[in-house]
Amino acid sequence: MAVPKRGPKMTAARRRSLPESQFGLPSSRKYPLDSRGRAANAKARASQQYNKGNLSKSQKALIVTRANRVLAQTGTNMSRMRSD
Repeated sequence: MAVPKRGPKMTAARRRSLPESQFGLPSSRKYPLDSRGRAANAKARASQQYNKGNLSKSQKALIVTRANRVLAQTGTNMSRMRSD
């Protein structure tokens, strides 16, 4: 599946239309990963929330893994960003 380089503005209707597979945390539908920019942003926000104690290590790892998969599909080097 090709991931757009830049996603359209995220409206509530657009967010609801995304399948769970396009979220970093599918069970809670958080961290949308429908574009390269949002995948990179999800990694940054996951690190912030982990450092604040709002995410577990396994949740952060899941978000980073899923975001890296999106970034690798789009051919960017951001998938090599450090994940700790």
